[in-house]
Amino acid sequence: MVTANDGERITVSITQTGPKGARLRAEKGINFPDTPLAMSALTEKDLTDLPAIVRLADMVQLSFVREPQDLAQLHAELDRLGAQRLGVVLKIENRRAFENLPRLLLASLHRPPVGVMIARGDLAVEVGFERLSEVQQEILWLCEAAHVPVIWATQILEGMAKTGAPSRAEVSDAGMSIMAECAMLNKGPRIVETVRFLAGIIDRMDEHYSKQRATLRRLAVADLED
Repeated sequence: MVTANDGERITVSITQTGPKGARLRAEKGINFPDTPLAMSALTEKDLTDLPAIVRLADMVQLSFVREPQDLAQLHAELDRLGAQRLGVVLKIENRRAFENLPRLLLASLHRPPVGVMIARGDLAVEVGFERLSEVQQEILWLCEAAHVPVIWATQILEGMAKTGAPSRAEVSDAGMSIMAECAMLNKGPRIVETVRFLAGIIDRMDEHYSKQRATLRRLAVADLED
C-alpha cells in the first residue's frame, strides 16, 4: 500500500506476506496492476545499450511492453541502427500488455520475426493468481491464431535447478510447456541435469499432445474496453 509520494520517492507499507515474513531486495520491481503508467517501455539505458546489442544478438526482448507505441518506438530505434533483421520478443508481464495483446500482435506482424514470452511471475501478480491459468491459455490461443511462437517462462523446474530434486507440481507444470514453442529455464547449480530432465518430459508429452485444441469460445480479452 502506498502511504506517501513526493514526486521522487514512494513510501510503501507491506500489509500481507507469508507466515515467515519477506525481505525486500535491491533491484526488484513493484507492480501497479490498477494504475495506468504513462511511461515508455524503453528506458534510457535500453537506448544506450541497443547499439551494442544489434551487433551481437539475433533478437531483442522488450520488457514491460504495454502499448503498440512501445513496439513502434523499438522498431524505430532498430531502423535507425540499421537492424531491421533483428527479431523482437514481446515479454507479456503486466495486465496492460495482456489487455493489448491483439493490438500488439497486429503491430508486431508488420515487422517479423516476432515472438511472445509469457512471464508468469509478474503476470500472476498483475492479473491475480486465480486468473493466471486462464490468462496464459488466452495468450497461447491468440498467439497460435497469429502464428507467433511462444516462450513458456518463469520458475520452470526451479527447485530441481537449485537442488537437483523437482516437486510434483514442478513436473506437472513443466509438462504444460508442450503447448508453447519454447520453455525457458532459470540458472542454477543443477541446470544441466534439469535441461536433460525437461527434454525427456517434452519428448514424452509430444507423443500425447499436439499444441492447442481450443474450444473457440469468446475470449475475455475481447470484452475489454479501451
